[in-house]
Formats: sequence, C-alpha cells, structure tokens
Amino acid sequence: MGKIQIETAQNVKLYQNPASIGMRIAAYFLDTLIIIAYEILVFYIYIYQIQANINGNAEIWVILLVFGLPPFLYHLLFETFNDRQSLGKAAAKIRVVSLDGSPARFSNYLIRWLMRIIDFSLTSGALAVFVILLNGKGQRLGDIAAKTAVISEKKDFSLEQTLWSDFEEDYFPVYTQVTVFSDLEMQNIKTLFEKAKTDNDDKVIQSLSHKIASVMEVQPKEVPIKFIAQVIRDYSYYTQQ
Repeated sequence: MGKIQIETAQNVKLYQNPASIGMRIAAYFLDTLIIIAYEILVFYIYIYQIQANINGNAEIWVILLVFGLPPFLYHLLFETFNDRQSLGKAAAKIRVVSLDGSPARFSNYLIRWLMRIIDFSLTSGALAVFVILLNGKGQRLGDIAAKTAVISEKKDFSLEQTLWSDFEEDYFPVYTQVTVFSDLEMQNIKTLFEKAKTDNDDKVIQSLSHKIASVMEVQPKEVPIKFIAQVIRDYSYYTQQ
C-alpha cells in the first residue's frame, strides 16, 4: 500500500502512511466491543434499576433513545469531537484526515458516517475491506466520497527522523543563525514539526515558522513547511561539523 499524497493550502505535498487493513479491522472490532459493552450496561440498568419505575410510553421512548442513539451516532460523534478518532482508532493509533490538507470538517465526518450503511451495514464490512485493498490508499467508499483518508500515526524509524543527516560535499547552510538554538530546543522543534505534518495542521506549522524566524531574526525565503525543514537540516549540518 503506497503513501497518501496530501496537498496543503500552500501547495506543499505531504506524504502520509495509510492505515493498514489490519489496523482498521482492529479498530473496527474494538469499537464494536465498546458499543456492545455500552448496550449491555444500559440493558442491565433498564432491567434491574429503571423498569419498575416506568409508567408511561413517553418514558419508554426515552429509554429506547438512550439505548439506541449513542451507538447509532458513535462514529460520527467521536470522529467529530475526539480529534478525528473513535476509541478504536485511538487505540490502533490511526486517525481521519482530509486530503486537501485542511482540518476535516463536520461535513466530511457526516459523509463518512452515512456511507457506513453501504460500507458496513449492507455488506457486513466486506465491501469496505475490498475497496480499501483495491484502492491502494487505505480508503473505503466513505473516505472516497468525503475526500478523506485514514492514516497511521506510527512512525517508520530511520536516520531521517533524527537530527543526523547526510550532506553533499558542497553543502552550505541557508540559515547560519540556527546556532542560536540548543540541541534540546531543536529536537523539540523537530518533534512539533513532525506532529503538525502528521496532523496536517497548517496553523501550527505557520505559527512554528513565525516563532523560529523571530528567534533567528530572519525573513524566511520559503513557505513555512519548507523553511522549518531547511532550518532543521542546517542545524544538523552544524552539529556534525
């Protein structure tokens, strides 16, 4: 399964690892167990605590709503209000992102949720699995319709994820002012930068770029995401000399 290309509002292409089919199935089953556990708990409370006190049809409808509505809206509510993750997705370290690089909107989550009828309810999940495997980007029909994808937050560790890098013999830093930062500060910058890229959070990237430029007292020559990457690379060059 290849990487997902996400193009931000600044026309910068980001590449993310799509969540594997195994991750998504694990998240799906965990979410299903959570929903079942909730329904068992509500059923127990209804049978042993509430039933004797119910006198009218109106109260019965209230119980039915409490029993059925949260599971029905589970995925829509959690993806909207829990940082783009159901509880199962959070445990599997995967989350929903928008393909245009902007934070996913309620409309994106709503389309994904409505398409669950086709992806899961009518086909018991078989169609979702088939489309995810066929699509190559980890998208089910709901993702394709909503222009979203589910990405993995797990990192592929390599030398590129540290401050150590290889440089060409004629490499010369663009920003010599990077030496104002300490190793710890630069590592914090890199960590924050990598998380912002994973989350497709343009606001954090722009804010971080502005702060770095202010501390270094420079005027960036590139768009924020490329400026921060260049600063990290320049700092790495100086630490290896």
